[in-house]
Amino acid sequence: MAHAMTIRKVIYENYNDPDTPFTNDQVLNIMQRNLGVDNDVTVNDLEDAFEEMCSNGLVRNVAQSLRTVWFKLFDTISALNCDQCGVVYLGGQESSICPGCGDPL
Repeated sequence: MAHAMTIRKVIYENYNDPDTPFTNDQVLNIMQRNLGVDNDVTVNDLEDAFEEMCSNGLVRNVAQSLRTVWFKLFDTISALNCDQCGVVYLGGQESSICPGCGDPL
């Protein structure tokens, strides 16, 4: 789950529109190209983080083709400050709990 906060940041900065679909491959590509994530990381390594974001009400799965999954946001994401983690990114339908440390925001 080490990449969950990075995934949220990428979605916030690049796909923060509930009408804009994006894929797990696109998110991983941005992470590797712009945020220094190792090229050995695959979309399979991010699967648990995306599943958790679906369960928490941040994104929904709108289509899938083998390992590529298309997502859409339920609502726009806001950047909030956590005393322990710094800036965190939460969707409007998620509870106000830091996804990094679990503290209330």
